[in-house]
Amino acid sequence: MEQDTPGAGTAPNTGPPTDHRTLDAPLAEAWIRALAAAVDTHRQELTDLDSAIGDGDHGSNLHRGFTAVLAVLDTLEPADAGAVLGRTGSTLISKVGGASGPLYGSAFRAMGAALPPSPATPAEFAGALAAGLAAVRQLGGAGPGDKTLVDAYTPALAAFEQAVAAGGDLAGAASAAAEAAEQGMRATTALQARKGRASYLGPRSIGHQDPGATSTALLFRTLADVTG
Repeated sequence: MEQDTPGAGTAPNTGPPTDHRTLDAPLAEAWIRALAAAVDTHRQELTDLDSAIGDGDHGSNLHRGFTAVLAVLDTLEPADAGAVLGRTGSTLISKVGGASGPLYGSAFRAMGAALPPSPATPAEFAGALAAGLAAVRQLGGAGPGDKTLVDAYTPALAAFEQAVAAGGDLAGAASAAAEAAEQGMRATTALQARKGRASYLGPRSIGHQDPGATSTALLFRTLADVTG
């Protein structure tokens, strides 16, 4: 199997087995595999949402990207969680066109680069999630209220950080983030798009749930599922 190297060139992970209180390589891989399965399950839903206000390819693009990610993971013996997320991001960028590949790819690469070589504490993972959102915002230029994936990611990150600050563990923080992401996702229905192809519709974009916010809600729900 291919031996991947972490961003900092550190030794392979020899830490304790996954206990779901920290994010290590096996747990990070479980998250990505669960997200790939969720994208497969919700592929048509994502496509239908995107057909209403976008290019109609969000589901198929993400499915193609995560199929490629799974193929990489099957031949990868990652050194740590950062390596798993970094390779996920690089693969999405190389395999997915349109906006979703670069945006999600940049987010995962930023998360991977921000994680320490040892299993990440909830606070360290919160920092990685924040780096992921910063990468998305830098690349896409979207902010809260623009009717994009940022509208699900931003409240999810805030909920995760608040849970960690209150002493919550990884599972509790991920569960809070998933709930917040889904609330943010649903709230995009009432928004008028200000970014991307949906913005061309102007007021006619109101009344449609944003497909990017929907896939972001899947990202946080699967994180909650694998850590719970």
